[in-house]
Amino acid sequence: MRESRKASFPDARIGPEWGRRRIGAFRDAAAFERFAAVYEEAMGRLPEPDEQRMVQTAFGAVRVYRFGTGEGVPLVLMPGRGSCTPLWRTNLAGLTRGGRTVCAVDGLGEPGCSVQSAPLTSGADQAAWIDEMLAGLELPAAHLLGVSIGGWPALQVAIHRPERLASVITLDPAHSFARLSWKMLVVSLGSVIPGMPERLRNRLLGWISGGIDDAGDPIEGRLIASGMRDFTTRFPAPVLPRDDELRAIGVPVLALIAGRSIAHDPDKAAARARTVPGGTVEVWPDASHAINGEFPERIADRVEEFLGTVR
Repeated sequence: MRESRKASFPDARIGPEWGRRRIGAFRDAAAFERFAAVYEEAMGRLPEPDEQRMVQTAFGAVRVYRFGTGEGVPLVLMPGRGSCTPLWRTNLAGLTRGGRTVCAVDGLGEPGCSVQSAPLTSGADQAAWIDEMLAGLELPAAHLLGVSIGGWPALQVAIHRPERLASVITLDPAHSFARLSWKMLVVSLGSVIPGMPERLRNRLLGWISGGIDDAGDPIEGRLIASGMRDFTTRFPAPVLPRDDELRAIGVPVLALIAGRSIAHDPDKAAARARTVPGGTVEVWPDASHAINGEFPERIADRVEEFLGTVR
């Protein structure tokens, strides 16, 4: 087991043999070492977690970091594709303001400290492991906040396993209310090509972030770049929720859509998000798909305001 001040890597999945079992894995030992080094550096820039746990589910063991000690309904953070807990570096201070408990999750089947053990073949499977994780944390209720593709499993929980949900918050959720754009597909496919020069990969990822010159400059950018290069996910393509599924959601939903997003057509995403009964939908014109890093204080204020209305 690899140890650091902030993180420990349990039985990491390494090598192509995991692909035959439809399990996400690091490409090889060198890829794992590269990712682990960036992960540990990135975790070192976060506040000290109050607790870290491995929670067992039917689909694998999930790493959860707890920040804050408040007694209210916790906020559970779901990161985007190729990412994990350190993605929330700029958000944690605001989200834990006032003592609210925040649980940051390394997604199952994604690069990080969680360990997948069974295939995840559908939205119902994604909802199941998250619900089992909440049960393992002994949380009778939780608010789920997902960014990018992390918004998709959060909505799947609202559709398939809503019993423990207090609310869902999505930050420019990919393939959740509108289909992925061709630009996003180019970035997603291009950034995982083996042997691609690092500078070019970072330029592609920078396109997601509103066209910045080098997405590898902040530590979060380097983490995502490593996750996409060094780890292979084994999920089927996510299925866009049906109209009837969105209309049947019975928990409060806050959808923040980035007006400069390349993930989807923002207007179409906002229009479809408004079909969720009682949903609150906002388009932030100046935000790119990297909305959580661009507007951490504004997001913290808006989340706190929204949660204050959820009973």
